[in-house]
Amino acid sequence: MKEIKTPLTNEIIRSLKAGDEVAISGFIYTARDAAHKRLCDILAQGGNLPISLEGQIIYFVGPTPAPPGRVIGSAGPTTSARMDKFSPVLLDAGLKGMIGKGYRSDEVRESLKKNCAVHFAALGGAGALLSQYIISAEVVAYEDLGTEAIRKLELKNFPAIVAYDCYGNTVFKKVNK
Repeated sequence: MKEIKTPLTNEIIRSLKAGDEVAISGFIYTARDAAHKRLCDILAQGGNLPISLEGQIIYFVGPTPAPPGRVIGSAGPTTSARMDKFSPVLLDAGLKGMIGKGYRSDEVRESLKKNCAVHFAALGGAGALLSQYIISAEVVAYEDLGTEAIRKLELKNFPAIVAYDCYGNTVFKKVNK
């Protein structure tokens, strides 16, 4: 298992290959559909984002409320394809990694190559387990979105697999549409 720390650099990303198991530590952000749309709308209007995407990872998750004594509730990945229409715009704005589950479009795959970025897969259905690798959580934007607000998470050895690397390789077999 490769241990990686955020923020991601091109050097770290180039060292990762599809299929590598990683343990991610450091700060990342959460965002799902509604937050992605808001971020892309701001970029389209030439505005400033509420967070810096440079070298960052976005985890596609809408965590449940934190139970007593925990920093976050269940935090399992959302289906990545739902963010496909937004991801190339955010990658062009400096985003270097994403965490989700399932396939990505050819357009996202090309954008990962163009921007020297990576997509990680986390185990779906294991939100309670994955939350144990999150050591802090704070809402940093779009509080009105509730569970889908953008959060800054601190991870310690969060387990994931490189699903799509910056070279265009993937762990997924080509499927007919």
